[in-house]
Amino acid sequence: RCSEDNTGMTVSVGIIGDFNSAVLAHRATKPALELAARSLGASVQIQWLATDTIQAAADLTSFDGLWCVPGSPYRSMDGALTGIRYARERGVPFLGTCGGFQHAVVEFARNVLGWSDAEHAETAPGAACAVISLLACALVEVNDTMVLQPRSRIARAYGLREISEGYHCRYGLNEAFRRKITAGPLREVAHDAQGEVRAIELEGHPFFVATLFQPERAALQGHNPPLVAAFVNQMLTRSK
Repeated sequence: RCSEDNTGMTVSVGIIGDFNSAVLAHRATKPALELAARSLGASVQIQWLATDTIQAAADLTSFDGLWCVPGSPYRSMDGALTGIRYARERGVPFLGTCGGFQHAVVEFARNVLGWSDAEHAETAPGAACAVISLLACALVEVNDTMVLQPRSRIARAYGLREISEGYHCRYGLNEAFRRKITAGPLREVAHDAQGEVRAIELEGHPFFVATLFQPERAALQGHNPPLVAAFVNQMLTRSK
């Protein structure tokens, strides 16, 4: 979309997460959104939503989009899941990165698949239905290469079939539940060299994308993160 189409437009983003200046991804969030908005000729208003302050849908209605950021375990897992569910059910543009990916999977398992006992192994070690579990190889402060699914939102955002992005992550989709979780509208759209899932998208939703990697990190090097730009663009489109 040409920048002049969005002149004077501002979108409001709710950041689901417990801000901590020591977390690199948290420091990257604001510049990532500002670079993305600027590239589209628009501006952005950002509000951090501590997870223990999210109680109900009424806390989220003023935002054009929601981004669930890294930094789990969150102060309130229920608060994070409430935000993700709101975005999923109301068609609100949603981006999840790292912990946001993990909790998007838990929310989907609980509220779409009906697995009320779906858990995250970080907060419920030993749970029988830990849909998020420890990665075989932790991805802490590393870059890795991924292959994107053709015609997916993420592939269109990057305009590439293969990308390299940074991680700070120890948990991912549990292989034991992978087939059932991704058999329906929640689709696998990025894989590492071993074929493990690194990004998901929800079919039938205007924009619901979650990545195990942290694309926002690029903003700290002055680069406009393509996926964040796609997220902002969807908010602009929705606001018109």
